[in-house]
Amino acid sequence: MLKEKQEPESSNPYGLTRREWLKVTGRLGAAAIIGNFGKPLFSKAFAAEPIKIGHITPRTGFLGQIGAYAVMGVQLAVEEANARGGVLGRPIEVIYEDSVNPGTAVQKARKLIEKDKVVALVGEISSASTLAIGEVAQEAGIPFINTGANSDEIRGTKCHRYVFSTEGSNTMYVNTIGQWLIKNQKFSRWYFLTADYAFGHDLYRVSKKLLLEHGGTELGNDMIPTNTPDYSSYILKLKSVNPDLLFLNLAGVDQTTFLKQYKEFGAPFETAGGVMDTVQFWAAGPDAITGVWPSLWYHGIDVPAAKEFTARFMKKFEKPPDNQAWSDYVAMQIILQAIEKTGGTQSKDLVKFLESGVEFEIYKGRPGKFREWDHQLMQPLYVVKVKPKAQMKDPWDIFEVLEEIPGKNESLETIMMKKEEGCKLEPL
Repeated sequence: MLKEKQEPESSNPYGLTRREWLKVTGRLGAAAIIGNFGKPLFSKAFAAEPIKIGHITPRTGFLGQIGAYAVMGVQLAVEEANARGGVLGRPIEVIYEDSVNPGTAVQKARKLIEKDKVVALVGEISSASTLAIGEVAQEAGIPFINTGANSDEIRGTKCHRYVFSTEGSNTMYVNTIGQWLIKNQKFSRWYFLTADYAFGHDLYRVSKKLLLEHGGTELGNDMIPTNTPDYSSYILKLKSVNPDLLFLNLAGVDQTTFLKQYKEFGAPFETAGGVMDTVQFWAAGPDAITGVWPSLWYHGIDVPAAKEFTARFMKKFEKPPDNQAWSDYVAMQIILQAIEKTGGTQSKDLVKFLESGVEFEIYKGRPGKFREWDHQLMQPLYVVKVKPKAQMKDPWDIFEVLEEIPGKNESLETIMMKKEEGCKLEPL
């Protein structure tokens, strides 16, 4: 996304004096100097102070598997940026923090802003933590790009001027799977299983509304605590209710645990869901997964830029990116482009740039841009279906991409939240 910069001519590997070399390696670590492409990451200009960006996301707990991919996405984006010469002649330094719960997330966000002096925050998956970090970012006047939290509130009643989202909202996910369900006449008798925290509550609200608007019947809903180890009682209850469709509103490792146990019980009912993280399906394994799901991004989409991104990611990590790695990679590229285009790190300038309607490469075959009034990245999503095991080419080839929604000739607004749903951004 950033313009290529010329590597300086030099007779030594990095164009640095011995003193300069020791200064750089002492600060950042020699291992970080050599890039994935066999080129030096830092030019002589990198004697300048680094631009610091904070990456905060769960790396432990029930969202830890997803967070690991978020970190990989950022690592690749920053490595590529530094290999091109950094931004404004300065290297990019990322300070990583684990946000296992909202309380910790607030502490880490304050530390990144007040002690580490980062110019922007990127990351998060938990909706509760994202809402808390958003308050901190707004108070401090530091841009924060949410890469993994779905709750509508983040773009609605609790939106903030300094908070942007590359992750889709619950409304976007549910409207995406909803369009497929409408075409295939799947609105009948549903039963919901829902994560018992902010994300799940909001997703249940949105998916129940979709069902009722299309004449369906809700047979029931169970709110399920995170990290539940045994779903047998819920599955036995499902058998007694006999729904036409099980609509799953779980996330993280809870998705994996449920799918494994559901398969052990014979996966007795058709299954769809309001959200899906590919890594949790990889973790469940090809024998356990089933159903039709909305997806923010999948490495199997037939888009040249997506294939190139996947190839670069696989070269570095020996596995493809999931949707979370995509989101954090794109978010980091966007904030770096904002810094480059505005010529500095002034927060208000970065916010104005992101609100300006500028389009970004997002590896979906059409560009994305932030909607001015709620800061949601406008983009299509995908409907994916679990492949039969015999058709899977490797452990990561688990989905058939059924549709891109909205279609190429349709407005992206058709899946997004409506303005009357409450976002009122603060003055800048």
